[in-house]
Amino acid sequence: MLPPHSLRQAIDRCAREEWGRILAALTKSLGDMQLAEDCLQDAVTKAIEVWARDGLPRAPAAWLITTARRRAIDRLRRTARFQAKVPELSYLADLENTPDESDDSVIPDKRLEMIFTCCHPALEEKTQVALTLRTLGGLTTGEIARAFLDQPDAMAQRLVRAKRKIAAAGIPYEIPSADMLPARTAAVMSVLYLIFNAGYTGANAGKWGLSDEAIRLARIIHTLMPDDTEVAGLLALMLLHDARRIARKSDAGEMIPLEKQNRNRWDRAKISEGDAILQATLPKGRVGPYQLQAAISALHAQSAAWDDTDWSQIAALYALLYRIQPSPVVRINQAMAVSYATSIDAALEMLSSVAEDPDMHRYQPFLTARADLLHRSGHPDALPAYDAAIALTEQAAERAFLQAKRDGIL
Repeated sequence: MLPPHSLRQAIDRCAREEWGRILAALTKSLGDMQLAEDCLQDAVTKAIEVWARDGLPRAPAAWLITTARRRAIDRLRRTARFQAKVPELSYLADLENTPDESDDSVIPDKRLEMIFTCCHPALEEKTQVALTLRTLGGLTTGEIARAFLDQPDAMAQRLVRAKRKIAAAGIPYEIPSADMLPARTAAVMSVLYLIFNAGYTGANAGKWGLSDEAIRLARIIHTLMPDDTEVAGLLALMLLHDARRIARKSDAGEMIPLEKQNRNRWDRAKISEGDAILQATLPKGRVGPYQLQAAISALHAQSAAWDDTDWSQIAALYALLYRIQPSPVVRINQAMAVSYATSIDAALEMLSSVAEDPDMHRYQPFLTARADLLHRSGHPDALPAYDAAIALTEQAAERAFLQAKRDGIL
């Protein structure tokens, strides 16, 4: 019998890290996203029972897809027998061609087709992102709901409606033709960046597979659309951010802020690649949000030390970013840059304008930024501001970091 620890690791790896690749392949062959997800979930449940008894198969992912396909065959046969859904029988011939369980590589990689399906314009943007995080990112409905500040039941209903809409509208599982790619790419980029952040900074921080997957898919899209400057900007941004990920936490899992990171631990190869993509892209003159964010990240990467950071240029880039993308999130980041480039008072004034939005008072990054500015200005309201931010912080490492800063005030 497998040791419980090994079993948990195997299930976690296949059900979370391989979920997107397996589900995309199943959906492509079945033509039904809900059926594919149900059968994959059945296979995972079966794996817990069989692997605990017989040990890990040589290729766990291939075992899961084979088991899921056989489960789908059973379901389709029952449906055909009792409901005479003859067209569904055509799937059976393909389903019989199961992969060799000795090799995970036999699973066809259909993730890119799945992304363009999930990001189809017939779906609203929030649904596009949620569906991609569920089907390709492997996040649970509860995790996606938290990311959107939604209730889990409401998010579950949204996902079900989306799958039904895809099936009813006959939306194909395929990469659009070249003439349709530009119109479909904005939503895809948004989704990829959210997946990247889920692995880099969100509730799934530490699950590097999500960030790696987002970078891999961005590389593919960059290859498909080499003249799209924002696709290039997104890839550069991911690489420049990802270059710092190892330095963001101590060996004990403690959060290390940018100003205290050991810059010798930053991945210079990724910084060079991100810089090179950015330098080749910016002169084309079609500057967008991803390129500007990549340029900001590049300035941090080029600084030998925190004190050498070019805050004036970073603040200027945020000002330009806010002009083309006037969101509260950008304003908060701009205020933090201004606090170093100009003054803390100027930064607090910027946050005051954001505070008019009632949603900001339950938005943890806003509360954290305000607490930091008040602390640095010596204002007594810093203490309750940190308490408010800590109350909304879900990640243990970040909560411990904020608690330490808060305690340092006392």
